[in-house]
Amino acid sequence: MAKAVGIKPLGARVLIKKLEAEEKSKGGIILTSSAKEQPQIAEVVAVGPGTKDEPMEVKVGDKVVFSKYAGTDIKFDGTEYTLMSQSDILATVK
Repeated sequence: MAKAVGIKPLGARVLIKKLEAEEKSKGGIILTSSAKEQPQIAEVVAVGPGTKDEPMEVKVGDKVVFSKYAGTDIKFDGTEYTLMSQSDILATVK
C-alpha cells in the first residue's frame, strides 16, 4: 500500500508514482538510464474528491496504465510523482 504524501489532488485528478523501468533488455543487456523505456504503469498514491460529472474510479494503491505523454511530472520531498487527470488513466492492473 502506498504511503501518504503531502499532496492532495483537486477535482478528478490523480497522483501516481511510476514503477521502475526494466534494468535489462530481454536479451540480457544492461540498459543505461537513457535507454530504458519509460514505464506506463504506476501506483496511485493520492486521489482527488472527483467532480459531479466525473466521480473517482481509482483509489490509492491501485496499479494503473496511463497515456504515454499524460500528466505533469513533479518532485516532492525527493520523490518523483506525476499528477494527471483521471481521464488519462486507461486501465487498472490486477
